[in-house]
Amino acid sequence: MGKLPNKELKELLSCIKKDSRVIIPPMVGYDSGVHLFDGKYIVVASDPCTGVPEEWLGWLLINYAASDVALSGAKPEFCTINLLGPKSTKLVTFKKIMKQICNAASELDLAIVRGHTGTYDGLSDLLGVATVYGSIHLENLITPSNAKAGDLILCTKPLGLETITNFSLTNKVLAQKLFGAEQQKSLANQVRLQTCVREALQLAENAGVHAMHDATEGGFVAALNELAEASRVGFKVDWARIPISREALALQDHFRLTDDQLLAVSSTGTILAAVYTQAAQKVKTVLSENRLIGFFVGEFTENKERILIKQGKEAAFPSVADDPYTVVLSR
Repeated sequence: MGKLPNKELKELLSCIKKDSRVIIPPMVGYDSGVHLFDGKYIVVASDPCTGVPEEWLGWLLINYAASDVALSGAKPEFCTINLLGPKSTKLVTFKKIMKQICNAASELDLAIVRGHTGTYDGLSDLLGVATVYGSIHLENLITPSNAKAGDLILCTKPLGLETITNFSLTNKVLAQKLFGAEQQKSLANQVRLQTCVREALQLAENAGVHAMHDATEGGFVAALNELAEASRVGFKVDWARIPISREALALQDHFRLTDDQLLAVSSTGTILAAVYTQAAQKVKTVLSENRLIGFFVGEFTENKERILIKQGKEAAFPSVADDPYTVVLSR
């Protein structure tokens, strides 16, 4: 599912011409790009949305891209929308999703500038694409390339929360069997945790937060590897400190997922960040104000090795993210 492997993505991007107006061009590991326009630095992020519960598609569409802009420290300000469907898609469906989009944009004070809507023979499911823009002063810009050796690795939410929540919505009976009826109902109401706009903007104001990345497709594995690659550092993480919920373990057992797949499960809305040690308490306070818990799971290292500590033993951290989102949701 989802993103191309990093090697293939680099090949795909290799034909893009350099432009002095583009400060951060398309690169592996970056949630957004930055370009110069009329003396302002404009942050741009574009994301698709498909294969999610239809009643939340419009809200998620806005928040996916808005979260990526916020992770740079820029407030999301403007957006464009593409909303596409199979030939059989009815107007009432488009209207329902467009209402979700408008409500989500209003919540973020985000102006919708333009878009496109249509039906196509080649599509078998609804597909949305949002591009979100914000502006920022260059000195306030946060990028994945600024993690420093000695920084703590912060994880803001339990791994796989997105997958668990969407599973509870779309596979109600099985979710009740695995999690219990009350917990299934509770998890199905946590869709709004699949955004990180508010906490990302607040964390960005803390000078001790050096880099941030959303643990979306590929989850913890993809996000942490991309932070390390962009910043040219290594890391050590402790399995015992990683926030893995009872529900994530239940999915692992039911679908026979490996530990590597568990770490790679899609976790949209979860921030991984590089945090200066002395800023840790301030970061926890910010998260607490947003009803979140900050989990410090390891640290970045000057040594470029990527290590997972499990039961006191060191092993290589997974280099490839085998995200089981589609496996879990399709059943």
